[in-house]
Parts: sequence; structure tokens; C-alpha cells
Amino acid sequence: MTVDLSGARWRKSSRSGAQNDCVELVVARLGAAVRDSKNPEAGHVSFATTGWESFMGAVKQGQLDV
Repeated sequence: MTVDLSGARWRKSSRSGAQNDCVELVVARLGAAVRDSKNPEAGHVSFATTGWESFMGAVKQGQLDV
């Protein structure tokens, strides 16, 4: 999925630490995207709506915990 995010309003978690070591998120009608807050120019990973919902479900269920 290719989406123009040049005007997107990225946001960070309120739980982000002082070191700024987190991801930023933008949620849109067609899906979502995440990027590294320390290096936003490096690009982002985009998810279609169904992929984002599946990803968030796995996170909430602890399936991606290490």
C-alpha cells in the first residue's frame, strides 16, 4: 500500500520515555503507519486496515511479547 503521508499528523505514545526511543503512529481511514521517532526520515511501515487490526489484536493478546 502506498499512501502519501506528507501532511500526516504523527503522534507518540504518552508513555514514551525521555530518551525519545519509541515509534510514532498515524491512523487514517485506509489503515495506519508507524515510524521510528528518532529517525523519521528513514521511512515508515504501512498497514491496510485489516492488517492493522490483526497486528493490534496480536499486540493486545501478548502474542508478540519476547
